[in-house]
Amino acid sequence: QVQLEESGGGLVQAGGSLRLSCAASGRTFSSYVMGWFRQAAGKEREFVASISSSGASTYYADSVKGRFTISRDNTKNMKYLQMNSLKPEDTAVYYCAARSRYLVGRSWHDPDDYDYWGQGTQVTVSS
Repeated sequence: QVQLEESGGGLVQAGGSLRLSCAASGRTFSSYVMGWFRQAAGKEREFVASISSSGASTYYADSVKGRFTISRDNTKNMKYLQMNSLKPEDTAVYYCAARSRYLVGRSWHDPDDYDYWGQGTQVTVSS
């Protein structure tokens, strides 16, 4: 099992940047696929980005491609989301998620395919 805790959210003006962090407990962090999801008020949770257990492969939602970068440091049990050129529509609660890389047949972008979740961190982008 793994426990996740996000940090780094806050209020930023449009065009600004934020870096979200996700700290993971457990000694098998490197065996987990990690994802970032977000949920705006009144909307369903949506995929933002994901990264393979080794960090070699990354995937992004079209809405954030070119602006956001997902990364991980398996030596520190940490995952990051660098968010640049933020827009008001990026305002949401951002969640860190994880699933074992040994579970075959699961998607990179479906929140139902992730088993572990953090509590979320609020990101607000003002216009």
